Amino acid sequence: MKNLTDTHAHLFYPDYADEIDQVIERALAAGVEYIIVPATDLASSAQVVQLTKKYDIIYGSVGVHPLDSKEWDKAWLPLLEQTVLANKEKIVAIGEIGLDYYYDYSPKKKQIEAFRDQLELAIKLDLPVIVHNRNSDDDMLEIIKEFTPKGLRAQFHCFNAPLEHALEYVRMGHMISFTGNITFKKAEDLRLIAARVHPEHLLLETDSPFMTPVPFRGKRNEPAHVHYVAEELAKLHHLTVDDISRITAYNAWRFFKIGKTPETSIVYQIGTALYVNVTNRCNADCVFCGRKDSPFLAGYNLGMDKNNEPDIQQYIDAIGAPMKYSEIVFCGYGEPTIRWDVVKVVAGFVKENGGKTRINTNGHGNVINHRDITPEMRGLIDTISVSLNATDSKKYAELMRVDESMFTEMLEFTTKAKAFVPNVVLSVVGIPEVDIEKARSIAVDEIGVSFRERTYF
Repeated sequence: MKNLTDTHAHLFYPDYADEIDQVIERALAAGVEYIIVPATDLASSAQVVQLTKKYDIIYGSVGVHPLDSKEWDKAWLPLLEQTVLANKEKIVAIGEIGLDYYYDYSPKKKQIEAFRDQLELAIKLDLPVIVHNRNSDDDMLEIIKEFTPKGLRAQFHCFNAPLEHALEYVRMGHMISFTGNITFKKAEDLRLIAARVHPEHLLLETDSPFMTPVPFRGKRNEPAHVHYVAEELAKLHHLTVDDISRITAYNAWRFFKIGKTPETSIVYQIGTALYVNVTNRCNADCVFCGRKDSPFLAGYNLGMDKNNEPDIQQYIDAIGAPMKYSEIVFCGYGEPTIRWDVVKVVAGFVKENGGKTRINTNGHGNVINHRDITPEMRGLIDTISVSLNATDSKKYAELMRVDESMFTEMLEFTTKAKAFVPNVVLSVVGIPEVDIEKARSIAVDEIGVSFRERTYF
């Protein structure tokens, strides 16, 4: 296992004083590439800076924890800012900050004041925040809703709020992380929440020295144990541990600017399927598509220059033995039928070598290619998944940013494909603007194909 990022480990604690070098060595041996050490007060903020200077693997955040905010003074803000500047390349967040109403160490009013002041500082410095929240769910949500439009980016560490709050934070673009407590026998409710947070919004953490996962529960925690959290998340999302490690490492890169930009992938594996990154070009411009600004998916960089698209042989070489995968899926952050002539040849290679094929399309292939391409799919494509995305032409045009006539074109394409492709699916993205049940009826009752709701994240 490799590519792990522990986004929360308090390595300045006395628990590690005599063996910090060994802790780092064990983390590296376990595949941990980066560790974020969050401070809890002014003194530990200075300690964090020193750790970031001593160890390449360590990055840090500075801030005042809610339980240490009893004496909060606005004069501390410039001190925190100076601490950030003491190693600005490796101090990547403000935190650990937040609210904690479980203990009575700091008055609520003082906690809220410290929290709000540090949120303002984070926005000023263009840094994300690492948030602690315990028994303060409603106040937390209200404050985050207020600050998010100002540019706030937050990681909710050791998440323990209601599912509805997790989904609301995700909709606002924030990150969620869970510790070793999701491995505990009695943590089923927490696992249900973790299973509902899309991996694109998950980060890994240990919260060392606390929250030690099974099978080491009861002992001091350390970053090397973060892979147990990754394993549990992989089970919950029906993904491989490599998938979770890669996705969360990318999330850490995107969120904290840690590590390097992933290189463009012309094929990419998710679970047991291999996806073929065909093109970034598209005749539509969906409102929910990130191909222009952020062409990343599941930890892969799918960004591609239209003048440097891979040729047929490059795809064939990259695929190798098709039978190693459950299916070969032609998609990417673009419309694959734009390169239908390439897809046909590569799909032929896959079928000749015992593989299964799927193509994900917006259903505009006949218009794009100026001919009916569905008969050409016979014997080449096993499954075709067409993006329905809306239940009427007006809403479809708004979401896809195309002419309303393309709604009818997409439905006709889907109907024609039934005669040549064994499995045809209509799918929609699960967003409030879409009537899911009506979409299901169009697919199943009117056209007679399968239906799938795609997760929006």
